[in-house]
Order: sequence, then C-alpha cells, then structure tokens
Amino acid sequence: MAFNHLPAGAHDAFGPLSRTPVTHSVPMANTHRPGRPTAPEDPRPTPGTVLDRLSRGPSRPARITHTEHLPPREGRHAVWPDRIRTDVVAAIRAAGIEHPWEHQAAAAEHALDGESVVVATGTASGKSLAYLAPVLSALADGAEAPNGRGATALYLAPTKALAADQRRAVRALAAPLGNAVRPAVYDGDTPVEEREWVRQYANYVLTNPDMLHRGILPAHPRWSSFLRALRYVVIDECHTYRGVFGSHVAQVLRRLRRLCARYGSDPVFLLASATASDPAAAASRLTGVPVTEVADDASPRGEVVFALWEPPLLTELRGEKGAPVRRTATAETADLLTDLVVQGVRTVAFVRSRRGAELIAVIAQERLAEVDRSLPGRVAAYRGGYLPEERRALERALHSGELLGLAATTALELGVDVSGLDAVLITGYPGTRASLWQQAGRAGRAGQGALAVLIARDDPLDTYLVHHPEALFRQPVEATVLDPDNPYVLAPHLCAAAAEIPLTEADLPLFGPAAAELVTQLEAAKLLRRRATAWHWTRRERASDLTDIRGGGGRPVQIVEAATGRLLGTVDESAAHTAVHDGAVHLHQGRTYLVKRLDLEDSVALVEESSPPFSTTARDTTSISVLETETEIPWGPARLCFGSVEVTNQVVSYLRRKLITGEVLGEAKLDLPPRTLRTRAVWWTVTEDQLDEARINPEILGGALHAAEHASIGLLPLFATCDRWDIGGVSVPLHPDTLLPTVFVYDGHPGGAGFAERAFHTAHAWLTATRDAIASCECEAGCPSCIQSPKCGNGNEPLHKRGAIRLLTRLLAQAPPP
Repeated sequence: MAFNHLPAGAHDAFGPLSRTPVTHSVPMANTHRPGRPTAPEDPRPTPGTVLDRLSRGPSRPARITHTEHLPPREGRHAVWPDRIRTDVVAAIRAAGIEHPWEHQAAAAEHALDGESVVVATGTASGKSLAYLAPVLSALADGAEAPNGRGATALYLAPTKALAADQRRAVRALAAPLGNAVRPAVYDGDTPVEEREWVRQYANYVLTNPDMLHRGILPAHPRWSSFLRALRYVVIDECHTYRGVFGSHVAQVLRRLRRLCARYGSDPVFLLASATASDPAAAASRLTGVPVTEVADDASPRGEVVFALWEPPLLTELRGEKGAPVRRTATAETADLLTDLVVQGVRTVAFVRSRRGAELIAVIAQERLAEVDRSLPGRVAAYRGGYLPEERRALERALHSGELLGLAATTALELGVDVSGLDAVLITGYPGTRASLWQQAGRAGRAGQGALAVLIARDDPLDTYLVHHPEALFRQPVEATVLDPDNPYVLAPHLCAAAAEIPLTEADLPLFGPAAAELVTQLEAAKLLRRRATAWHWTRRERASDLTDIRGGGGRPVQIVEAATGRLLGTVDESAAHTAVHDGAVHLHQGRTYLVKRLDLEDSVALVEESSPPFSTTARDTTSISVLETETEIPWGPARLCFGSVEVTNQVVSYLRRKLITGEVLGEAKLDLPPRTLRTRAVWWTVTEDQLDEARINPEILGGALHAAEHASIGLLPLFATCDRWDIGGVSVPLHPDTLLPTVFVYDGHPGGAGFAERAFHTAHAWLTATRDAIASCECEAGCPSCIQSPKCGNGNEPLHKRGAIRLLTRLLAQAPPP
C-alpha cells in the first residue's frame, strides 16, 4: 500500500518622499479619517505598543514564541548620473525626492552603459525609481527625434494589478514631461478599442508575461514599430518567476529577444527583485543574458517589530485518529485583524488560499459589527479570480484609505503600492523567506514603524519555524529555482517561435542545449515541418495555445451561478478536481456557494448560494513508478536517488470540516477520473538491517515511512523555493521498482520544476530538519504540527511518530557529511 501527499495545482514605491534619515523608532501612522470611529486613547502607537495590545488576555501572551526587533537604518544619498536628462531629474524632485539612494544611482549608471542590471534590495527601497530614471530619460530623448517613433520600453509584471498600479505611478512622475512619456497598460482587461492606440502610439507599454506570450509575440508584425525601437525591458518582481512559471517566462523572453533581433533592436533588461540569493545568476537564467547585480540597500528603514505567533491547542477537541487540534491560523488571523481594525491600525492579512482570504474577511466583518456597525464596511477580501471591475474597486478603496483591513492572497503581495500600512498579518509561512519579507515589507512603506506577525498553521514547517526563529532571521533568502531546459516547457515555446518566424538552426542556441534534439522530436510528431533551412508551424490552431505559462494547463473552469447564469470567477483546470468538485464549498466576495455539479467536458462548475456550517477538503490516492534513475548516492547501505517518475493520482473523496475549529464532520465519496503526471523526484530507500537497527518492525514500518514522508514534504520549502502545494509524496513499505522500503518526494508539475533536484542536493540538511521538527513537537503520537497532512489520500493512516524519528536518525547517521 502506498501513502501519498499530492500537490495542488509590489513592487516598491519610488521611495519615501521624506529623505530625512531615520535615527529613532518612528510611531505608527494615525490612519483615522474624519467621520470615522474615534481613535484609541493613543492615536499614534508604536509597533511594540500594538503588539502588546494584541497579546493581552489570559491566554494570548503564550502565543508569541519570539519577537524580533529590526532597528531603524539611516539612508545613504548619491547623485544621478549626468546622462539622466535634467527635466527627468526635475520631475523626480517635483515628486519630493531630492536625491537618489546610492543603489538607485548605481543601477541607473549600469542601464545607461547598456548593461542589463538587477536591483535586489528591500521592500520600499525605491527599486522602481532606479529603473524608471534611465527609462524616462530614454523615452524623452526619443520624443525629440525628428523622424520615427523614438525609443520604446516594455514593462512586465507578474500580475495585472501591479501593471495598473505602475502606470498610475509613472503618469504622476512623468506629468512634467508632457507628452514625451506615453504609458499604457496592455493586458486582457484592455478594451479592444484601445489596443490599436497602444500598439501605434504608446512608448511605455505595461503588460504581463501571459499577454506577451499570447497577445504580443504572435502578433509581432502589428508591433513591429514598437519592437524595432525597444530600448529597455523592465521585469518587476523577478524573484516570483520560479519553478514552472519561471521556466516558461524564461522561454517567452528568449522569443522576445529573437524577434527584437529580427527587427534590429537589442534591448537592455532592467530587473527588480526582493532580496535574493545570487540575484545576478537568477536574473541571467531568466533572461539568457549577462546581468549585473546591485544588492547593497542604501535606503532608510523605520523600526520593524516581527512577532512569531502560535495558535493554542484546543483541549476540548480531537482531530483525526484522536490527535490534538490546534486553533486554525485562519481563525486566529481573523481575531487579530478585528483587533487591529478596532485600534485604527491599517492592516493587510495575507493568506495563501482564496477561500482563506474570503473566510477571514467574513469572520472579521461579523465580529466588527458587534463593536461598531460602521466598521464591517472597512474590511474586505482581495484575491485572484475576481472580475476586473471588482479588483479595481478594491484597489481604489485601499488607496483612498476607505478600507482599514484587507484579507488578501499573494495577488496583493505583488499587486498594489499600499504605502501607509501599519501592520501585516501573515497567515502561515508563505513558502520562502523572500516572500515572507516581501509580505512583511508591505507595512511601514511611508517610513514609519511597522508590525509584522507570522501566524503559524497547524503544519510541520510552520511549527518548526516559530520554535526555530534563527531559520527565518539568521539565514539568507533562497536561490530562485527554474529550469528553462525542461522539455515540457521548451517544446511548446519552440513551436510558438516557429509560428512567429520560421525557426532556423542558428536560432536554436538561443533556446538552450536541449533545443536541437527537441526540434527533431517535434518534427517527428508533425508539430513542425522542415522546409529548406527552417522549421515551420503548419497547423491551424495558434501555437501559443499549446501551453499555459502559469503551469496549470488546460482551459480554466468557469464558476457559474446555476440559478442566474452569472459568472462568479474561474479556477485553474489543474485545481478543479480539488477546489470545485461536486459538493465543494466555494467562497466569493463574502458569499458562500455549494458546487452542485462539476462538468469537466465543458469546463464549468455550477454553484448555488448556501450557508453550510462547514468547509470541504479533497482527498486523493496516488501511485508512483520509476522511469529513470539519473543520480544515486550511497548513504551507508541506504540510497538517495534522483530521476524521472510517473505519478497516477485520483481524487476519491472529500472531508467536511467544521468552520473555525476544523473538526471533521464526515466524508463523502467522489467519482473523478485519474490523472497521470511525468515529473522528477527525489527518493530514498532503507534496508532490512537499518530497520532492525532502528527497531522498526513490519507492523510499524508503513506508519514510520508515511510520517517521515509527510514531515519531509512540510519542511522542503525551507530549502527550495516552493511551497508544499508544489510538491507531492508517496511512501511504500516495498516498492516494486526499488524492492525496498522507499519514500518519494516529487515535483507537482509535468517535467519537473527543480524542487526535487534541490531536495536531492540539500538532502542532509533537509532530512535533519525533518527529524528535528518531528522530535520537538509536543504531541504524543502525531498531529498536524508534525506528521499529519491535511491532504493525505489515506486519511493520515497509518502514522508512527516515534518510528519516523528512529528511522530518520538511523538514515542520517550513515549519510555522507553535508
């Protein structure tokens, strides 16, 4: 029997307007407006004061496991390079910025020298201005050209909201330059009647990789004048381009460079990233060109108080198999958001799931109504899947200060300049330290002090982190993992490139070493046809439709209200089996719906409004087979392996869980088709002798392996730029391919995403942390904080906590030195 765990399918402002160095702890901003509820007795509390108020009460003080105080930092000024136009410098000064920070001036210098550059500094350090100064200067120069269109620039953001927000900022900054800078957003929300104007007249086009892939590159003849004059390509929040999505974007950028070369341009790439490990190498992998890094942050910073918060155990409740239950991070965050809004503290609560964002907003609104009937309207949810007009309305309310509290997914982490926030609540570790600091940096963006609170989920990694703060505050952020040579990624982009302009042998090195072999395979599959010296796309369908660069694949499933036919939103096809199966609870804009029927053939989920007292969680089963072992390392008699595998998964049932407590109310069967995935995995085997030495008998072997698998999946995000929903696992007491007890951890994306390979190379540290996390958990026999998984296909049965500890200890004792 196999035990499995399956994956589910901001930018900075220009910098503080006040350039006065911060030399003391700055009070938090007073966010109250006329006509709103009265302010608390101290209208300008410090972050420490706010945290003290949150922790009051008979049980709350014990929930803070660690408090980190980051002291204020003074800024270091510089001067703009003399090649930046004087009218551009004057426009920047008119915006209240007298002098640049040193890193801004350094990045601009590289850009002016024609060098691609990545600015990898902290949130609110002014990365936008670092690339905008040379871009605006080039556009203004081009506007004075006697003939032709003049220079153009392309801006890429991972979200539509970020592009829209950047346009607002650019328009405000460039207003003194008149018509010299003509910014325009070109994405799926751009009205058809505006698109021709953007193509012909805009010289600063703001879009996203999806629109570049599907809308701009395939229509390159209509964009020829823009591409011919393309001087700069700005890639904002480039650290988000990781895994499969990052690999796709890397190939989209290579297609862009190929077309630019055909039109006679060679743009400079300007990238902005949250602080990252080796940002120059990551940026070079993404763009395919050499990139210089600027990573010494010279901007000032106010005091930051960062608390780690662990919800309490609920002694009156028991979970699966009688395990202790911890209060959910969702409920805890809703309480904290309520308290902060009552205090008048402007707060964003980040939550990983769309459902969680909706639920936190609903709970906070209900509790605020008990305090002051004017407050519920000042809290809302913000997530992907909303219609464009809904997103824009929420962004305007946040900018205006009408909203005091927002429960948001990462769509907002990278979405809007939310300067003026006082506090950030982070509901569960977001998967990487880079993302953690990106979210925490949303507060204090006007230079004031800031409070950040990480609320731990009932999860092995979160539990480990709140009790090992050094893993967050004493370690560098992760390297960005992406693999542009993944054949599942590269093949459709070679087809798209051939559809844009016939593909020649001279083009192949641009796409990487695997391109030559893949082109031959695509020709054999009759996807490409060779004529004379080039490969052509000869099919009627659009080649760019062969792949979804977000990694989901398939067309999105539309969520439709059955009674009215109204479209509520969409969900990725890859997530439909787990998110909108028959009987699933779906939340949208504070309203609850039940899925009546999932029609996979027509990609529609029909829902009806309801108010069930429960949420739903899908369950699945998984089997795995080894296709190829690429690398194998002996760990004593054990083996650590990496290679290609085939995974077969089927969603078979779902649990109904009581709201707030998470108590299981029942399980219902589902009849959904299985899915097959070819991907990459890391796995380890143990021998009978090792099992004897670890005192693992056949009765507990399955439970020990299963527990180690769950915990290792939970801890891997600490070592690879993934989260547990990107990866899956299977444990088998006797696997037919290895003929030994085996634990597999695999990438949840076709062809792999680089996470399993990273796990292979950091296996000693990864599995050591896994063992320590299980051993340090206070439960007796296993709980969601250590070895239970919320999406285990076997209902967390069997699990053996002590056996897992002994097994991992024996395995690590014979491992080679790290």
